[in-house]
Amino acid sequence: MTTDSPGGNGADTPTNGENPDDLTLSIQGVRARPGDVSGEMTVELNTSRGVITTHLRPCEGKTGCVVFLGGAGGGVSGPANKIYERIAVELVEVGVSSLRVEYREPGEFEESVADALAGCSFLRGIGGTDAVVVGHSFGGAVAIKAGQLNELVKGVVAMSSQRHGTQDVDSLNKPLLLIHGGNDEILDKAASEDIFGRASDPKRIEILEGTGHGLAEKADDVYELLRDFITTEVGSLQ
Repeated sequence: MTTDSPGGNGADTPTNGENPDDLTLSIQGVRARPGDVSGEMTVELNTSRGVITTHLRPCEGKTGCVVFLGGAGGGVSGPANKIYERIAVELVEVGVSSLRVEYREPGEFEESVADALAGCSFLRGIGGTDAVVVGHSFGGAVAIKAGQLNELVKGVVAMSSQRHGTQDVDSLNKPLLLIHGGNDEILDKAASEDIFGRASDPKRIEILEGTGHGLAEKADDVYELLRDFITTEVGSLQ
């Protein structure tokens, strides 16, 4: 079906005083169909900058939500053995809807931030009031920037994050969890350590020794860290 965008024009305007010209878009329509993963819907956001494909696992009647972002190569299943798909099922049990966002232009930082902001706008339009944004690699920096610019976001998780795009992390002023593999040969753990050093409180960093960029070797540890952070920030058992 095709409907008007929930929540008005869907425009996401940065709230920290930055010029929004490079990041603002409007959602002009929404098309939803059953997803390829059981329990999910594929939702296409028709925006002023093009169509953004997302994958929604809703939790009816609850207002907590999470936006999942991939790396520069795109992809929406997540690191650590498809953690985004796996954890979304459990998050419904604690009152959290999830939205996996496909970038329109993978690797283009500003466009990817705009995609993340569109995801937040869509979730707000269907009743979301509090969100966590989670990103991996390139997506870690995208998550930090989106968290900085959007009031819906109450916390950010950046896994195996790159430095580029995180220069304003000190103004995030929201809970930040950094996870990095101690044996990451693609983006050294020093990247997350540097981000951590510049970030404002509250913040936490976990360096998982014996783990590479994809975090597969410690997938269970990553799952637990992610679940606990999201549940604490936006979950509801009521």
